[in-house]
Amino acid sequence: MDTFTIAAAQFSAKAGDIETNVARHLTFVHAAAEHGVKYLVFPELSLTGYEQQLGRQLAMGCEDPRLLPLLAEVQRLGMSIVVGAPLMHEGQPEVFIGAFTLGAHGIHAHTKQHLHPGEDVVFAAGNGGPEVIVDGNPIALAICADFAHASHAANAADSGARVYAASALISDNGYPYDTGLLAGYAAKHNMVVLMANHGGITGGWEPAGRSAIWAEGGERVVVAPGTGDLLVIATEGANGWTGSVVAIEVE
Repeated sequence: MDTFTIAAAQFSAKAGDIETNVARHLTFVHAAAEHGVKYLVFPELSLTGYEQQLGRQLAMGCEDPRLLPLLAEVQRLGMSIVVGAPLMHEGQPEVFIGAFTLGAHGIHAHTKQHLHPGEDVVFAAGNGGPEVIVDGNPIALAICADFAHASHAANAADSGARVYAASALISDNGYPYDTGLLAGYAAKHNMVVLMANHGGITGGWEPAGRSAIWAEGGERVVVAPGTGDLLVIATEGANGWTGSVVAIEVE
């Protein structure tokens, strides 16, 4: 059988510096391509860092030219990636916590449906977004607190998702509970579950790192050993899923 490789980009964002973060994303993209990754997920608000007070100032849309270097590269490499940034729709006042899926189809936007307490000071609740299909595998996306609602994962499963990908910011305190939920979704809904966490301090939060991927049935395939800039990779082959962790050097 053909292999299918997905990865979580455990990424450390530079606060508010989209240009630098795009360049760092490209470093991850190139490393992922070398390992055959077809679907790569970055953490919540990866292009800006988790900087709530800068949400409106840093907001972008699907037509933002700063996304074009990433789009061109992933299309050249035959990949799909998910990156995070505050999102505004043209002509509308609301700011959302957004994620952009970039791939052969172009750019699709996704907005966070379930806000973490305090996020509503800056951000409006969104309405999610479309599933994507990568190498024949339907993939549903959760943005952090979305996955805290069991109905979100259940809806993804009911819609036929094979992979449930969470773009997240998770602290040490929240990590045991949150990863318990994610492993539970893999088991209950027979989905592959991926969680991409931040690798360094962002917006005053100290993330746990330890990005991870679970196979259908809930068995953990791979987990990052801690924080830092890492690719957490899982490949499905004839004998099931295997995992690896690769350190990434960014400027």
